[in-house]
Amino acid sequence: MRNEPDPLVFDPRGVAETAPIALSERVADLNGLRLAVLDNTKWNANRLLRKTVARIEEEFSFAAVNYYRKESFSKEAAPALVEIIAANNDIVLTAIGD
Repeated sequence: MRNEPDPLVFDPRGVAETAPIALSERVADLNGLRLAVLDNTKWNANRLLRKTVARIEEEFSFAAVNYYRKESFSKEAAPALVEIIAANNDIVLTAIGD
């Protein structure tokens, strides 16, 4: 019996360093708020979002529902788009439609 070294094993998970971020304060009531709907351009995202908004509107009355679309589902929303959404809306709805 030979004494062979243990094989070298690489861990593909890597290490992610993050800093904790405080969550936004939750609203008490959706009525009268401006809702932003962010479509991430996945195949079924738009359909899922529109049906979700329709269901939510059965219970709540928004001051406005504004629709936005990201450039690509694989990229973050452009900073300019995030600024527009933040300036013109009170809450945001987004989803993955796979």
